[in-house]
Amino acid sequence: MIKQDLKAYTVPEEFLEKIVSNGPYDLIVGIPSYNNADTIRYVAEIADKGLQKYFSSLKSCIINSDGGSSDNTREVFLSSQTFSDLYTFVYNGISGKGTAMRSIFEIAHLVNAKAVVFLDSDLRSVEPFWIERLLKPILDGKTSYVAPYYIRHKYDGTITNSICYPLTTILYGQKIRQPIGGDFGVGREMIDIYVKKPLEIWDSDISKFGIDIWMTTTAINESFFPVYQASLGAKIHDVKDPGKHLGNMFREVVGTLFNLMDFYKDKWMNVMKIVDAPIFGEILQITPEAITVDIENLLKKCKNGIIEKQESVLKIFSNDLSEKLIKVANLDGRVNEDLWISVIFELSKKYKEYKDELIGVLVPIYFGKTADFVIKTEDMTMEEAEKEIEKLLGKFFERKGELIDLWRKLN
Repeated sequence: MIKQDLKAYTVPEEFLEKIVSNGPYDLIVGIPSYNNADTIRYVAEIADKGLQKYFSSLKSCIINSDGGSSDNTREVFLSSQTFSDLYTFVYNGISGKGTAMRSIFEIAHLVNAKAVVFLDSDLRSVEPFWIERLLKPILDGKTSYVAPYYIRHKYDGTITNSICYPLTTILYGQKIRQPIGGDFGVGREMIDIYVKKPLEIWDSDISKFGIDIWMTTTAINESFFPVYQASLGAKIHDVKDPGKHLGNMFREVVGTLFNLMDFYKDKWMNVMKIVDAPIFGEILQITPEAITVDIENLLKKCKNGIIEKQESVLKIFSNDLSEKLIKVANLDGRVNEDLWISVIFELSKKYKEYKDELIGVLVPIYFGKTADFVIKTEDMTMEEAEKEIEKLLGKFFERKGELIDLWRKLN
């Protein structure tokens, strides 16, 4: 059955006609891409193996929504050897991961798919069982949103570890370890909720790297079901040194996170306990690839960044926090956990007022927080470093009353 209640804003019309005539499809695997020719065929073929092994009775297709790659990503994708139908197109609209994912949601909604799995196009660790674990809780009627649960290197996912995981957990009360993991299962309930959101919501950082935190937060707050997590083992992908490559991603993710805090403030201000989101599948004991981080670069960027933004620091922060941050810039460039939490709490409420400059101020502070974590955990095992992240979460939670008071005072 084809739905006619929604216009496809991001999908080329000729492509829609093609998929509609070949459908309907029960399951869709969506792979957003931009210059991922080296890895996309592997991702597509492994996804197909998972679909055939675990869901062979359901009709499925694999869709590549591309951002205009110049390295033959789409041609390589179409050369994949699969039983599932393959489709590729260049999406319309704002260039970014979120727009690519919206286009796949639009298709899934229009062909009434039961569920969609999203896989990052740079994955080198994807396995057929990922498809089962991301889809089965949805098809069994237990949830409408499955986030990934990976084993990651202690220095992979620094945005997640320092802000997205602890803040999202204490705000909304569901402990989801990888809220911006990139590989998700989405059921029909949430597909319909996402595509029916106003266009002005989509025409923001959600069209870019803000998409993952927005999807997860929306599912926590608007789904009838609890969010699930799928145990996927290790995530091996194109890892980036946080001090050299994550600036834009940080801005888009954190900006979206702060906007969502304002949107859902009536909900999170009344949440005072945390529950673990259920994990589907056995947790695998795997050693991920090592990551090298340039600590000196992080410290230098923190110190220089705070000094360069000193005028904004003095304008945005309270006197006490301003003094502490300028002291960090004049000393070693390390931002400890207590200072970090104070910064996040204060900036979260001031985001709307100082949007244009606030994230630019936060980036160097984030570099200092990341450097502090790397130095502190340099000689620790993965398990020991994970306990440090849990301690940070605990500190965030202990101070939630302070966050609520701050928001109420400034309303």
